Amino acid sequence: MGDQSETERETFAAELKRFRSIRGHSKAGLARKLGIDPSYVSHLEAGREHGSSALARRMDSELAAAGAVWEAWQRDDASTAPEIKPAGLPAPTGLLVLEDAADLRYDGSTYHLRMRRLLRNTGDEPVTRYLVRIAVDRYPGDPERSNAHYRAQPLTWEELQLEAHCGPEAMGWIVKHDRDAFKEVWLTFANNQARYPLYPGQEAEITYSYSVSADKWGPWFQRAVRVPTRELSVSLTFPAASEPTVWGTETSLTADFVPVRTPPAQRADGDRTVFSWTTSNPQLHARYRLEWRLKSPDPEESEPAPMNPLAPSTAMADAGIVQDGDPLLHATARPFTLPAEADEAQRVVAEIFEAIDRVRRLHVFGKGMGLAACQIGIDRAAAVIIPPQDGADPVVLLNPVIAETSSDEDEQYEGCLSYFDVRGLVPRPLSILIAHTEPDGTQRLTRFERGLGRLVLHEVDHLHGTLYRDRMRPGVRPIPVEEYRGTGQSWTYR
Repeated sequence: MGDQSETERETFAAELKRFRSIRGHSKAGLARKLGIDPSYVSHLEAGREHGSSALARRMDSELAAAGAVWEAWQRDDASTAPEIKPAGLPAPTGLLVLEDAADLRYDGSTYHLRMRRLLRNTGDEPVTRYLVRIAVDRYPGDPERSNAHYRAQPLTWEELQLEAHCGPEAMGWIVKHDRDAFKEVWLTFANNQARYPLYPGQEAEITYSYSVSADKWGPWFQRAVRVPTRELSVSLTFPAASEPTVWGTETSLTADFVPVRTPPAQRADGDRTVFSWTTSNPQLHARYRLEWRLKSPDPEESEPAPMNPLAPSTAMADAGIVQDGDPLLHATARPFTLPAEADEAQRVVAEIFEAIDRVRRLHVFGKGMGLAACQIGIDRAAAVIIPPQDGADPVVLLNPVIAETSSDEDEQYEGCLSYFDVRGLVPRPLSILIAHTEPDGTQRLTRFERGLGRLVLHEVDHLHGTLYRDRMRPGVRPIPVEEYRGTGQSWTYR
């Protein structure tokens, strides 16, 4: 028993250290978030302490480890019997999706979607809400055209006519993000007459539906596995006269774009053609995309819209990153009045961290990465930078401005999440001094050098409406990402 306990502790310690490094937290930074002493994190990672089940769950949640840290924790508090856990333990939210069924019907002018999910709360706390994302893209692979299209014809809540139910009960909903082509909404386990949280051990079926006109939807439908799921299915129904053709692709954290392992099954249903596709135990964070081509009396409309499911810009747009062509990327962000707006600043920073977590599931950033508030549709002067070094704390900047730059500079290739299909050779100073403000109103001057300075300048530029291509030398143009050979590698300095 003693040997087994040591093995368990080594496993937990290794997973804890691995995910802390992946998420860019120092031991002190993680300790602050958990409200514990930094030395205790050192003891846990060294295997000298094992911690409680409650702490292990909190660590898993804080590190967005999707159950990996919690699974590695092999025993309960000393006061309880050891717990035997099944494979595929749900994420720390406590939710497991037993069935995820999408039914999309096209009537010739409008797409009508009905989603059904059978949920089980496997956690320790009641679940009171469920996040739903609605994203459309009429012209995938051409973000500038799509942005212009949705600026002229934004997706509205009125046309969506969103309805949601938990069993027979209507669900309330709270808007989290509301952009031209991207919406996020919390479905609440409550309405004006009752509250009905999903308690530990309980199961509930939720359904929601909405409609989008064909000129806004685009010829594709994607499912992203954000919560551990046992079965995922999609049904697509089209008028038979449109002679539909359907194909599917998938991506995951461990595999690039590949065809789905089984083809969509096709059957006739009167004057309709129905395609169905199902997969069991899909990998967490996998994305499944079904695309189609329909015959139309108008030859131009018969041609499929430009599609490239692997296009990096498409992946970033799906993750909620504002794409090139949006006016917000060329505007100066509104500064915070601090400390009066400290709560608002912290809310914005929290949303940036959420977006960073989504993006880091899609790409390896060997040079580090950053994200400005404008890139997630928020017109405020806030940015977060994740240094490339393991264990380095993220850099949070509020109201940053450039106070000083060195005369020495170099040129390195940069990428931007808002047009991630290309890379550009950008000259930057090797040392910079940034003036910024703490939430309590304290004014700071912080010096950044070399690679970290380049990351910081990239985000500060965003907050002042400048893109990296505006910094490139005359006559120099960005290159396609396929031609770039530095992906996943650090910048080099002499």
